Amino acid sequence: MPITVGHDTAKTRRSLKVGDQTVSYYSIPAAQEAGFGDFSKLPASLKVVLENILRFEDGGFSVSIDDIKAFGEWAENGGRNPREIAYRPARVLMQDFTGVPAVVDLAAMRDGIKALGGDAQKINPLNPVDLVIDHSVMIDYFGTGDAFKRNVEREYERNLERYTFLKWGQKAFNNFRVVPPGTGICHQVNVEYLAQTVWTDTDQSGETVAYPDTLVGTDSHTTMVNGLGVLGWGVGGIEAEAAMLGQPISMLIPEVVGFKLTGEMVEGTTGTDLVLKIVEMLREKGVVGKFVEFYGPGLDHLPLPDRATIANMAPEYGATCGFFPVDDETLKYLRQTGRDEARIALVEAYAKENGFWRGADYAPVYTDTLELDMGQIVPAISGPKRPQDYLPLSQAAEGFFKVVSEYRGEDAELEAANMADEGPASDPIPGDPRKSAPVEGQDYTLRDGSVVIASITSCTNTSNPYVLIGAGLLARKARALGLTRKPWVKTSLAPGSQVVSEYLEAAGLQDDLDALGFNLVGYGCTTCIGNSGPLQPEISKAIQDNDLVATAVLSGNRNFEGRISPDVRANYLASPPLVVAYAIAGDMNIDLTRDPIGKDKDGNDVFLKDIWPTSKEISDLVHETVTREAFQKKYADVFKGDEKWQSVETTDAETYDWPPTSTYIQNPPYFQGMGPEKGKITNIEGARELLILGDMITTDHISPAGSFTADTPAGKYLIERQVAPKDFNSYGSRRGNHEVMMRGTFANIRIKNEMLDGVEGGFTKGPDGQVTTVFDAAMAYKEQGTPLVVIGGEQYGAGSSRDWAAKGTALLGVKAVIAESFERIHRSNLVGMGVIPFEFTGGENRKTLGLKGDEVIAIRGLEDVQPQAEVPCEITYADGSTRTITLKCRIDTAPEKEYVEHGGVLHYVLRNLAKS
Repeated sequence: MPITVGHDTAKTRRSLKVGDQTVSYYSIPAAQEAGFGDFSKLPASLKVVLENILRFEDGGFSVSIDDIKAFGEWAENGGRNPREIAYRPARVLMQDFTGVPAVVDLAAMRDGIKALGGDAQKINPLNPVDLVIDHSVMIDYFGTGDAFKRNVEREYERNLERYTFLKWGQKAFNNFRVVPPGTGICHQVNVEYLAQTVWTDTDQSGETVAYPDTLVGTDSHTTMVNGLGVLGWGVGGIEAEAAMLGQPISMLIPEVVGFKLTGEMVEGTTGTDLVLKIVEMLREKGVVGKFVEFYGPGLDHLPLPDRATIANMAPEYGATCGFFPVDDETLKYLRQTGRDEARIALVEAYAKENGFWRGADYAPVYTDTLELDMGQIVPAISGPKRPQDYLPLSQAAEGFFKVVSEYRGEDAELEAANMADEGPASDPIPGDPRKSAPVEGQDYTLRDGSVVIASITSCTNTSNPYVLIGAGLLARKARALGLTRKPWVKTSLAPGSQVVSEYLEAAGLQDDLDALGFNLVGYGCTTCIGNSGPLQPEISKAIQDNDLVATAVLSGNRNFEGRISPDVRANYLASPPLVVAYAIAGDMNIDLTRDPIGKDKDGNDVFLKDIWPTSKEISDLVHETVTREAFQKKYADVFKGDEKWQSVETTDAETYDWPPTSTYIQNPPYFQGMGPEKGKITNIEGARELLILGDMITTDHISPAGSFTADTPAGKYLIERQVAPKDFNSYGSRRGNHEVMMRGTFANIRIKNEMLDGVEGGFTKGPDGQVTTVFDAAMAYKEQGTPLVVIGGEQYGAGSSRDWAAKGTALLGVKAVIAESFERIHRSNLVGMGVIPFEFTGGENRKTLGLKGDEVIAIRGLEDVQPQAEVPCEITYADGSTRTITLKCRIDTAPEKEYVEHGGVLHYVLRNLAKS
């Protein structure tokens, strides 16, 4: 997008000479000298937003001088000034699960604009868009030398329709690049290659302008790039589409919480242990909707890969982002990963000149602060179902015992002396709720706590060579002693980029990982997003028939219920070395800090401390094998792809020829029959509850994710179209087909609808009061013309930035979601799809109101509702009694109100483009 010189801020424009290049930039110190405010104490993360406002202040971009002055007032007010501003990121990052529906929407918008008499070429990304195909590979094959090759072949068999469509999009749209399958995970590719920390572009006069690299992404872990001093966060696919089409992101100037790190990590701990503690602390603190910025002397001892791990987990601690200012470590990483030297010089000069540099005197004002001494970190895991469920490793076995006790309805106090005295491998403890069962055709027994999946996966940790080299060294020491994985453990290694394989092979560690079953299975998200693939049938049968609490251990960022595998109830996040350790132990009941992990060739007990590598061993090998040349080699042809990608054929058509028989890509109904003018927001009358849900309902619960079976509405739809169950693929791979996705909305196997007693899964009551699937009930209500509402608890919509959580909700006929509180991205996505979020007020909630699902609901005062207004809601109970409560409308800004009036943000954009 060409940079436009602002009117009033033109005097803040300066020149900077770096080596042989001279660039212009918008100077924050100059803005201060011009009297716009005192910005000297602003955190670097907020200065990035301020620079964005300075650069676009010209009267034509909804930015004013008062917006600039508001940042000075923010510092004066102690880190608070929630003024609404219009923010424009420099670029957009996508992955294929969220990217495919975004490209589907763009293709549909081209059809829609032509129907309104407009030009299809107006539908083009104005900002650069990179889509990385990383979500599609599944672990069908593992533990063999050809697992990677066979998984890639299966990936192409399953997804050729989608890949053909994406290749069409790459040709049809300007400013749109695709990183082919088998390359890496989008966030790791972003940190290692795409991100520049300081971006450059030309303005309308042809001058080169430097400015901070910023982005939004259609995956919540876009925040990983904040470890590199690049401001980015996840948004829904709907919001990202609007951003790429030139719409600003409407946001309030955020509060910034400063997180001071002191001390140094101690022997035996990893960056993963650190981030799991940080997640726990920040969740307890409460940072939803806020920036978190890390500062303090501890950063001098924190390598950038550890920073990226911490930044990656921002969605898990609830913040918009976790930002690390630019410093010497940033430059070191840019150099190590093969960035151009001229760019590195520009980053240093620009950051120092414009106040983004973290030097010894860096001491900004923060809204609030908290502090952690990294010397106090201990080995840890998180689980069984939330990233913030922090457990020191020494308490992990005891913690799992409580999980089983609660699940079985037993007294969780049982574990006290029994576990310590008897040990997990002894005879059953009297009253022990843990069950076991033999596995048909095998010479082993599974029990509650058996680790059936151990996966080194996800951008969170595979971007970090310290923990990957650590895992390889632990595997080497274990192999030398004759240890290996337990036979019931499905092991896998799915790095975030090909560079990981390069340095593991250079260090000779891949052979050691292979020996323990951690063969390369693919370059993608795999287990972390539920693409763990099926367990061996006899293992799955033993778990299901005996209702065992099987466990998974992964080096990922998400462990929500039902996410990792339908056979696994308890999921734990851990560092890659601990993933290898648990594969060897094979049992969550084993206390790795106390119990033997296995026996060596001579029958002697081996403990974790015997095979844990030292920090020096890890550091020496990282410095020896993780080289600038490796990054340059692997990213030289990043957009070219392998022979399989190059052989995918597609057309050069301006609009997409929607194949009517496709079960992957369908023309969505959003813009069909749409008129040229917007409508009005109307009252909601006679609405019925589709579901009543509890606290922490994540987008994994709402949005279709993972695998599904033939007896589900989505499965029945595909079977009717002659798709065999073995070819169902995952919900995520079918996000380009609204028919599949709306049938899978609210269909998570672990979701609990409080309208039903003791029932898990996507069920509710239909208009006749009978139990049926959510989809069938919604369609029955739709046929009657009855609007629907969904009732929720606290933190509704937490987790991934899944746009289908909002799209599916809207397509089911839901007009409003009423909850106690919302996570940021999902609230925005609901508004973007024309669904109004409301919050209970005055301490009311579903329980105090006694909601059972047979009520009729009316929400009034919406004809001219203002952002964040309070409106009346009348509840009519089954006995005819009524009660009126007050709801807070979470349409937060004036632009959001206009989006809802249009029926959604894309409708708003489409009508405006058609008229222009």
